[in-house]
Amino acid sequence: MAILSDKVAVVTGAAMGNGEGIARVLAQKGAKVILTDVSDTVFATADDIKAKGFDAVGYKMDVTKMTEIENVVNSVVEKFGRIDILVNNAGVIRLANFLEMSDEVRDFHFGVNVFGLWNCTKAILPVMVKQKYGKIVNMSSVTGPMVADEGETAYASTKAAIWGFTKALARETAKHNITVNAICPGYILTPMAEQIARESNPGDADSVIEQIAGGVPVGRLGHIEEIGYLVAFLASDEANYLTGTQVVIDGGSTLPETVSVGVG
Repeated sequence: MAILSDKVAVVTGAAMGNGEGIARVLAQKGAKVILTDVSDTVFATADDIKAKGFDAVGYKMDVTKMTEIENVVNSVVEKFGRIDILVNNAGVIRLANFLEMSDEVRDFHFGVNVFGLWNCTKAILPVMVKQKYGKIVNMSSVTGPMVADEGETAYASTKAAIWGFTKALARETAKHNITVNAICPGYILTPMAEQIARESNPGDADSVIEQIAGGVPVGRLGHIEEIGYLVAFLASDEANYLTGTQVVIDGGSTLPETVSVGVG
């Protein structure tokens, strides 16, 4: 069902992982998808989506650099005349205990996860206000707002900040027919999840994934397309009365009262 027919969507961090899953599903649902990422892989991902008969174009873009963002936004508006959907998905994580964490690692997290989201929204929101329509979906996490493990202080802080940003911006933009919502994924099988597994147990990362999956009530990690389906709903007119919320998609991993999911 093409619930996003003719909508123009910008997805950050779309080269792989959740961003790739989001971009693929939005395209399948009828949107013209602009994939952005700091990695050149974004072009191959966009080309693969196009090869399957959907509308997609890739841009190399660093969310920490406002000039690059503005260049992409100007190009998209010139080509399509509008931007209906912004998915602030770009994110990073580096595990380090608080007392051992350098300021550079701290700033790296905030630069991408918080200020990158801020920059992209700042550049695209005026377009949405002018057209009196927009859907903004921010990628938070269960980590930070709800749970945390050792070594996640910087990451958790940034993901919690996204929740506050979402609520406040939703209040400001409702009068412009713009909704702002956040998604809080749990364990999704992404390159980031695999990286965490390798850092937790460099000798046997697969066992870490299996252990995590064993602690998730549904018995597995999520798929990137499942994040995409949720984004597609929040970005559609079916969700017009939904704003300022955070939606948890974690296979029930935050449900157990007496079992801790994770390693360490």
